[in-house]
Amino acid sequence: MPLGILGKKIGMTRIYDEKGHVHAVTVLEVRDNTILQVKTLEKEGYRAVQLGFDHQKEHRVTKAQLGHFKKAGSTPKRFLKEFRLNPDEVAPELGGWGISNLQVGQFVDVISTSKGKGFQGVVRRFKFAGQPETHGSMMHRRNGAIGNRLTPGRVWKNMGMPGHMGSERITTQNLKIVQLRENDGVILISGAVPGAKGNYVMVRPSKKKASFNSKLATPTQAS
Repeated sequence: MPLGILGKKIGMTRIYDEKGHVHAVTVLEVRDNTILQVKTLEKEGYRAVQLGFDHQKEHRVTKAQLGHFKKAGSTPKRFLKEFRLNPDEVAPELGGWGISNLQVGQFVDVISTSKGKGFQGVVRRFKFAGQPETHGSMMHRRNGAIGNRLTPGRVWKNMGMPGHMGSERITTQNLKIVQLRENDGVILISGAVPGAKGNYVMVRPSKKKASFNSKLATPTQAS
């Protein structure tokens, strides 16, 4: 698998393996992935493949974007991402990119945007213990003093403070592909994936399990 795939988070469910053990899995819709552009070292300065996912109405894209999609022979897409190619990897051709390029048992990294939780205090945001709850205390869920007296006389960097929480790019590593359902256009990945239902996700080959994935892609020959 030289590159990953784009998808949408449908939700979570549970499945049973051949031994009767239950596993929590995340369902990702990955149908209608399209390779829109193959970038080369000579023209763009680096090797990459641009994927598009989820149909978009033509009047919702600019004329330049519409020309880019038509050049690739594709309908407009909502979600576009690039996957870098290694020097020894063969670039695929323009066109469809589907589930058949994935394998059961393969480890992947899933990148998505976490759920937004708005403005939160330090107890919710950083798990601070808070101040005393006894009679007379007037700052139960505050973070307390943040200064450092005369020396150095400033607030230290990365001090836990109230602020916006969530809506951040999160990468969950080393998740295993449990099932591939090509007829339904979905894949089942073990564990939880960041983000809410309907979030777009980027699934790439695991960087820490690259050696395992390479052994999985190369079938062993019987002696």
